[in-house]
Amino acid sequence: MTTATSQDDLDALRATVRDFLEAVSGEEAVRELVESEAPFDPKVWAQLSGELQLAGLAIPEEYGGDGFGLVELGVVLEEMGRVLLCAPFFSSVVLAATTLLATGDGVACARYLPGIAAGTTTAALAVTEADGSWGPRRITTEAVETSPGRWSLTGRKSFVIDGTTADLLLVVARVGTGVSLFAVDRSAPGVRTEALRTLDPTRAQAQVTFDAAPATRVGGDGAGECVFGPVLDTASVCLAAEQAGGARRVLETAAEYARTRHQFGRPIGSFQAVKHKCADMLVHVELAEATAREAARLHDEDPTGLAAAAAAAHACCSRAYLFAAMENIQVHGGIGFTWEHPAHLHFRRAKSAQLLFGGPAAYHERLLAALGV
Repeated sequence: MTTATSQDDLDALRATVRDFLEAVSGEEAVRELVESEAPFDPKVWAQLSGELQLAGLAIPEEYGGDGFGLVELGVVLEEMGRVLLCAPFFSSVVLAATTLLATGDGVACARYLPGIAAGTTTAALAVTEADGSWGPRRITTEAVETSPGRWSLTGRKSFVIDGTTADLLLVVARVGTGVSLFAVDRSAPGVRTEALRTLDPTRAQAQVTFDAAPATRVGGDGAGECVFGPVLDTASVCLAAEQAGGARRVLETAAEYARTRHQFGRPIGSFQAVKHKCADMLVHVELAEATAREAARLHDEDPTGLAAAAAAAHACCSRAYLFAAMENIQVHGGIGFTWEHPAHLHFRRAKSAQLLFGGPAAYHERLLAALGV
């Protein structure tokens, strides 16, 4: 449990992060990265993790971080979602760092987390395989112990976020009838990465193939199970915050266009149909922000209800972001459908984020299970 941060401090954090991101990740910068197919700007990442120290925000102090919780991290992720930041933040700070902490392996945490907190080491979590499902039964990548303490991985992982650039790969692999977690150096022999062409060009994903790749086990036997429970809950809350931030941004974009675009001698926002669209978007966005922030609060203060809250936040924010992104295109009319307009980038991110961690069917099932239904 972390100490609650005052609302004034959260507002100050939001203002600082927003000013920085608007300066370095505006529409022009995002489009330049998308069109160049570069996964992220190393200079921006160095500033974000070094000068602002955001990479270590939610990592415990004993491992080089600042020891804050998901409430503070959620503020940062909302702002990143607003600008479609292209950076290995979600993969490294959310997925990989959370997984390391969940294993309870102090040696591995001391070895890897300080670099992640400083931004000098980027990491990626490799779980899903060909069908993209998050579930221990779908894991076919195999780990074999070649000598005491030394392991070899063989198999293929798909949809690995930032898999082509990560220094460290945390891989869930099958050992006998269970699954364990392994640390693999991306540059090690037997590791091959291939960038995937995906719907969302602002979030790089990769296919990673292991051919007798050397690996080190993290945590004890069966530690890989943590990614299907606490890690998935935490990641879902963080993704919900990012989605809520993106939804708020497209609402603001639609409202601004409705105020300034004139048709038949009056702003289009004065027409009832457009008013209804913006009002519906507002309802969805307000609910998304509320569920994402409440789930983050529960994570930090009362984790007993986290599983249900995380699944509900993922479901609610996925729906809200996708709805708002679609309505934003409709409000903009013909220009909203063009490649030159940024509306489609938010739509792509919204749809892609909806499908992360197994898609709607998976997190609805998680919600029902958490509620005992």
